[in-house]
Amino acid sequence: MEKYIYRPVRFYMITFACTWFWWLFAILLKEGTGLYLGMFLGLVSPAVVAVVTVFTSKNKALINDFKKKLIGFYRIKPKYILIAVLIFAVIVTASIGTSVLFGGSINQFSFTEDFSFSIGGTSALLTILLASCIEELGWRGYGEDAVGAYNSWFKESIIFGCIWSLWHVPLFWIPGTYQYGLKEMGIMYVINFLFSVIPLDFLQTWVYVKNNRSMLATIIFHLFINIMQEKINMTPETKCIQTNFVVIAAIIIVVINKEMFFETKHVGNLLEEKIMNREIN
Repeated sequence: MEKYIYRPVRFYMITFACTWFWWLFAILLKEGTGLYLGMFLGLVSPAVVAVVTVFTSKNKALINDFKKKLIGFYRIKPKYILIAVLIFAVIVTASIGTSVLFGGSINQFSFTEDFSFSIGGTSALLTILLASCIEELGWRGYGEDAVGAYNSWFKESIIFGCIWSLWHVPLFWIPGTYQYGLKEMGIMYVINFLFSVIPLDFLQTWVYVKNNRSMLATIIFHLFINIMQEKINMTPETKCIQTNFVVIAAIIIVVINKEMFFETKHVGNLLEEKIMNREIN
């Protein structure tokens, strides 16, 4: 069978065009059913483009790989998910602790009564759950591999982190979104969010690769991050502090896992499961 050639430029051009078209539609309408429809269609665009790209490729290896990443429970290594969850919990705790040391409220260690946003009356928890699943289906379903197929995981994390950050930009102008709330508070919080996504992707990449490129693993971790960001009573200022701890955590993870992040044996052989498993283990 012909070896599959990933096409990252085509994938991201189509994904951004579809996502930003629908989110621009939502921005122009500002309210009502059109707003929520535009929001939803923009959110699912990466997943739809990934699924269509994979299943129209007619490449058996790519299609089977997608299915295994999505439903292959055997790929998951729970200890890495648990470690990742604990790392992020430590990041949150250290961020709040630092804030308290400099005069921040100790109430930040408590849970919020509700979420900070709501889209059309839809449960924010449901929105977060759907967003986590849908985003990972697109990004880990094809997007990250499309970059990783040509680069080390370190370089891939930087490239994809920047792409992932840029993808969120229109959300700052859509009423009701978390990003819209940040824009209302000031440019510093917008910049902090966009920058924080990049080091955070190093954690996501680590979880993804260490779990044999499992989408299920990254969905679990992504969901945990989103819930922690919403249900822990952190102030916007503390979330800026948190970015520094995410950077520190990313550096530590890269240093400890240098072999994983800087190896290039998977380049050109990403769909070869034996090669991937040998490098991971």
